[in-house]
Amino acid sequence: MRRKGWTVSAVLSPSSLALKAAKYAAVGSITLRNHLAYVLDFVIRSLFLIVILFIFVQLWTVTYAGVGEEQIAGYRYGEIIWYLIFAEAIIMASPKLNVTIEEEVKTGTVAYRLSRPLSYVGYHYVSYMGEALIRLAVNLVVGGMLGLLVIGPPQLGWGWAGFGLIVIGSFTINYFIRMSLSLCAFWLEETQGLAFVYDKMLFTIGGMMLPLELFPDVLRTVCEWLPFQTIVYFAAKTAIHYDPGTLLGMMAVQWLWAAALGLLTIAIYRRGVKKLHVNGG
Repeated sequence: MRRKGWTVSAVLSPSSLALKAAKYAAVGSITLRNHLAYVLDFVIRSLFLIVILFIFVQLWTVTYAGVGEEQIAGYRYGEIIWYLIFAEAIIMASPKLNVTIEEEVKTGTVAYRLSRPLSYVGYHYVSYMGEALIRLAVNLVVGGMLGLLVIGPPQLGWGWAGFGLIVIGSFTINYFIRMSLSLCAFWLEETQGLAFVYDKMLFTIGGMMLPLELFPDVLRTVCEWLPFQTIVYFAAKTAIHYDPGTLLGMMAVQWLWAAALGLLTIAIYRRGVKKLHVNGG
């Protein structure tokens, strides 16, 4: 029986919607409990974050000393370090979705997933968000400890609240892009190369290594038309330079991209499932 991606039937009663929401909430709750049992593992993995941030601290210390300016592109030294802490925490919080999808396709587990009374795309979204949020919290604690030792407490104000709102959209967009690439396993089986290229785009034009304000004008204009800035740059900048008006604009851009990428993910999923049934895989 062919199953479709994240679809809604023509008529859904409130009880039906509540039942569907309860199913996904249960998946999210199970994911959280499973990963909370391995928080220590996440902490150990996050220690690599300290190495990366320590290198960035040294680089930016030399940069600000060489420039001799208090601010570079509107960022003080402490602000740029805290920006990098938030940006790195987001990047390292993303689960390796392509590995999971590849394994399910290769082993045939995908057929078992399709037989469940849950959307395949929706199921993985809830699982992805649960794991990503736990990883993010651990990364922020570990990275924040380094920030407190090197820079001192950040003056974020409402930036924490803005970051919390923006980061949900960040992970949602990141999920849809990663899921779209991972679903190519129906045709390619190996999608590690695609994930590698995507990660490097996040590192560079996504604003992880540098805020977009430091980019040349032409490159920054190009980046503003791409979804990558909505994943890292939007969240990290909101935390450091909170602005209610800018926040609303960022959220609007995020969810427009989320809607478009969500539709793309569903389209790829349907084509992939159709191929799976035709080939009897």
